[in-house]
Amino acid sequence: MKRRDYLAGLGLAGVGGLAGCAGLVETRSVAAAPPVLEDRPDAVYFPTHVEGMGMAGSAESGDGEYAFGLMYSYPHRFWNVNGGAVSRTDIEDGDDVHLMATVWDPETRTVLPEAGLSLEIARGGELVSQEVIYPMLSQPMGFHYGANFGLGDDGSYTVTVSVGGVSTRRTGSFVDRFDEPASADVAFDYSRSTRDGLRFENTPDRAGSAAAVEPMEMMAPNAVAPAETDLPGDVLGTGSTGDAVLVVGRLEAPPEGVDGEGPYLYVSARTPYNRMVVPAMAVEGTLARDDGAVFEGEFVRTLDPDLGYHYGAALGGTAVESGDSLTLRVPTPPQVARHEGYETAFLEMPPVEVTL
Repeated sequence: MKRRDYLAGLGLAGVGGLAGCAGLVETRSVAAAPPVLEDRPDAVYFPTHVEGMGMAGSAESGDGEYAFGLMYSYPHRFWNVNGGAVSRTDIEDGDDVHLMATVWDPETRTVLPEAGLSLEIARGGELVSQEVIYPMLSQPMGFHYGANFGLGDDGSYTVTVSVGGVSTRRTGSFVDRFDEPASADVAFDYSRSTRDGLRFENTPDRAGSAAAVEPMEMMAPNAVAPAETDLPGDVLGTGSTGDAVLVVGRLEAPPEGVDGEGPYLYVSARTPYNRMVVPAMAVEGTLARDDGAVFEGEFVRTLDPDLGYHYGAALGGTAVESGDSLTLRVPTPPQVARHEGYETAFLEMPPVEVTL
């Protein structure tokens, strides 16, 4: 499947360290990754190996609305998700690097999911490659955009990173922001020897265990959900489905940018170990009291400077009372590609009931 076809089908629109990873550190060819585990859990698991990452560079758009970071590593195998179907993308002949791009708000350092990113790679004024790249989840980086690319020769490249604008509902100070497309150029000096010097760690003793690689420290921010103690309003309860943790909270009134009145019920979805944001899924909920539904509807994907990326619904005249039951359903799992360790999680997501 072509990248552009995949993305259209979603309907959603320095060198970093690897703290805490044990194992053999070695220079590694791109074709030498260990085999995928045969018996993987339907949950987040520690991958067979962990790779280092190099920082290509960063830049801001001319209007200052967006900041971009560009990183690279060895070419990766990864898994695409289209609806409920999962397909693996293997390393192809000619792939030299896995390029990873992140876009964020320079003011709040909030990572912007569902923005649509493309890369144009040129050398000496000649176009090398141009692609829309996949929205992805990885354990060291969390949400980002990435794909494998062939570069060929060592040399200096110019990578133009372009954003199409954020499709997610925005609230608070994000209202009327991130609507317009923009781009920035990042200089990338590539050499195969430098790439082959990146860290590569086999992790046979931990592979498949219920754990995750620690997030990388890098100049670009990670898409981390707020800690429960930092969420605004009242945190009312927590549930889990498909190994995603769903934290439910309430604001007394919807944030600016939400059509509706009354209490605002939100769901902050995050990974189970490092609180990485779990974006781009459909969420519905039923609020029940005394065996009867008092609210039923969609929890809309929303980006807020205080709540972060979340799913929210204005309840109108319905109050939330202690002991109410909220049943959350996920008719469409997160429509993002996954690096190893996430590809079996966040797929089968049965309804979960949270007592508020």
